[in-house]
Amino acid sequence: MKRIIFFAAVFAGILFFKPAQAQVSYDLDIKSQPQWGPVGFDHVDYYYLPDIDCWYDVPHHQFIYEENKKWVKSPSLPPAKKNYDLYKGYKVVVNQPVPYLDDRYRKSYAKYKGRKSQRVIRDSHEAKYKNGGITPTIPTVHSNVPPAIKPETHYADKPDHH
Repeated sequence: MKRIIFFAAVFAGILFFKPAQAQVSYDLDIKSQPQWGPVGFDHVDYYYLPDIDCWYDVPHHQFIYEENKKWVKSPSLPPAKKNYDLYKGYKVVVNQPVPYLDDRYRKSYAKYKGRKSQRVIRDSHEAKYKNGGITPTIPTVHSNVPPAIKPETHYADKPDHH
């Protein structure tokens, strides 16, 4: 009888087994952001660099710019802009699929050209950016997004944290 109960318990355990999920996760989105990226964003798809009319695809670590009416994807800045200081230029965070294909973004964000008011990850003292962004955090959904703003909305007007 004990054997039957034992095997029934093992069988039930197999049926209801679910791999454990970590209670603490590493925020890989923060880790993937470059050191010259602006602070205050737990998730970023693209940066728009209005000073040089160029995009940066954060997950794929590549710049995207138009050259001879074609989109170029490169790990480096466009040759004509190779001396641009990424740490000082303004970055607009855009979390939309392929925003560089929609000219409305470029027109809308042109007003940020010449701004130098952003703190960058390299200069941040926030714990989540230490050790290359690898800091245990309690998983939350869009923790840095106010409830009134949809996650896919751009964050150009988000105030800098000092």
